[in-house]
Amino acid sequence: MAFGIVSRWRPFSGEAAEPPEAVPGQGEGQDEVDAGFRPLEGPVPAGGLVGDRDPMLHDAPLPPWPGRSLEEIASEFDGECEWLVTNGVLPAGLVTRDRRVAEAALRPWTPVFTHGDLQVAHVFVDGDEITGVIDWSGAGQGDALHDLAILTLGHKEHLGDVVAGYGTDVDLGVIRAWWSLRSLRAARWLIEHGFDPDSPGCEFDVLRSQM
Repeated sequence: MAFGIVSRWRPFSGEAAEPPEAVPGQGEGQDEVDAGFRPLEGPVPAGGLVGDRDPMLHDAPLPPWPGRSLEEIASEFDGECEWLVTNGVLPAGLVTRDRRVAEAALRPWTPVFTHGDLQVAHVFVDGDEITGVIDWSGAGQGDALHDLAILTLGHKEHLGDVVAGYGTDVDLGVIRAWWSLRSLRAARWLIEHGFDPDSPGCEFDVLRSQM
């Protein structure tokens, strides 16, 4: 079976005039949970297509709103790296090394319809079937490999299965580059919102593993 995100999971279509609204916060809007579904606690299964008529997410029409430009991403990334070093959050050597790894992601790409934050906590399953995907607030035109990188962040042992199920050629170096970029860029937000990126298996572990 192919790895895919089916069209019926999308709360909007490619014809929408505006980007989607942010989903409710934790504890709100729990219809999926009340219906008996549960968040995915591990890697997304390789399967996922309900039928041949359901297109994969990255085959869907582009939404009319643009994604973030390469220049915007690079500028924000530079600022986050500087903050990490200036505030002593991470050693300068570690940040420098992962910035070099991340550079491979900062290249031109062909835009596709991306979820934008396709982490396993946003995927719901019922048995072996993917039944829903939440938090589409970051959806837009973007790099397909960014979605695959977020899906496998902290689960590198399953990268081969995800890539095999995806069904097209994937540059693993770019996937790993997005791991570094995402981990460095998200660290300040996580800290300021009460999360610990230094927990086992989380962002700082990802950065340290990028040898």
